[in-house]
Amino acid sequence: MLLGIAAAVVVLGFLIVVHEFGHFLIAKRSGVGVLKFSVGFGPKLWGRTVNDTEYVLSAIPLGGYVKMVGEDPETDATADPRISFAHQPLWKRASIVFAGPGFNVLFAFVAFSLVFFLYGARVPSEAAKVGGVMEGMPAARAGIQVGDVVTAVDGRPIATWDELFETVRASGGREIQVQVRRGAETLTVRVTPETQVEKNIFGEVIGSAYKIGVERGFDETEVGFLQAVGMGASQTAWWVQTLAVSVVKIVQGKIPAKDIGGPILIVQAAGQQAQIGLESLLHFMAVISINLGVLNLLPIPILDGGHLLFFCIEAVRRRPLDLRIAKSPSKWGW
Repeated sequence: MLLGIAAAVVVLGFLIVVHEFGHFLIAKRSGVGVLKFSVGFGPKLWGRTVNDTEYVLSAIPLGGYVKMVGEDPETDATADPRISFAHQPLWKRASIVFAGPGFNVLFAFVAFSLVFFLYGARVPSEAAKVGGVMEGMPAARAGIQVGDVVTAVDGRPIATWDELFETVRASGGREIQVQVRRGAETLTVRVTPETQVEKNIFGEVIGSAYKIGVERGFDETEVGFLQAVGMGASQTAWWVQTLAVSVVKIVQGKIPAKDIGGPILIVQAAGQQAQIGLESLLHFMAVISINLGVLNLLPIPILDGGHLLFFCIEAVRRRPLDLRIAKSPSKWGW
């Protein structure tokens, strides 16, 4: 648990700093004055002012925040309009707000690409290789192990995973003889498939089928730099799309609230990934980063998406909203 808490603090703290750095960098590039960029919250441990911006390291490592000139209309009414966030053109303000979630997604792309380049790609094996055995299922009870390769069922040769999949589904629940290759050995075990509910990646029930409780194995292949970048982009796009659809299904009530993970789940997962190794931890960070980016784009006032919604309304009305309503993103930051 302590490892999980420590890993979760590091992961979430780092990803929130990435988010705030997006706001900070685009604000600077847009000519908006930045008064403070803090890594962490609470008492200041260290600080230094460079070009009118105070860079601060604070005691509580749970993210950070950016304070821009003109972000609070009540206290910054006298701010120089040339460097005030509130007085910037609409497209500049929108780009500053969008940069936070954008940098979360950008980090995920970099992390995925790095994982592919350093560790290679894991592609589904064409052979009937067992990549996982589900506890309590027929295959586990029969003694089938991870790494086994199924070569025949009831004496009929099996060459691919798809052949194994279809043969088990067509069994009708009767006992079958499964021949597996385990290293230099060839073993035959008896397995009785069981009817199991089938769900899609969103947890929605799509039917039922006979299964023995094995997961498809993977083959590892080396990946060049350009291929790793392409695969990183593809993986990032897939996760963004999947999480966006998940949010829609949650709103529609198609995904039960009990299936949504919270802080405790993040702590547990962070500890597990940290123990497994850097590859798993980077992948986990990439997924969490996309979660932060996508969820921050929801049209809720306290989130970046709320500000973007205000900007859309402003674009339609062709005049700004009351600045007391549409405050800056960093004021509500992380």
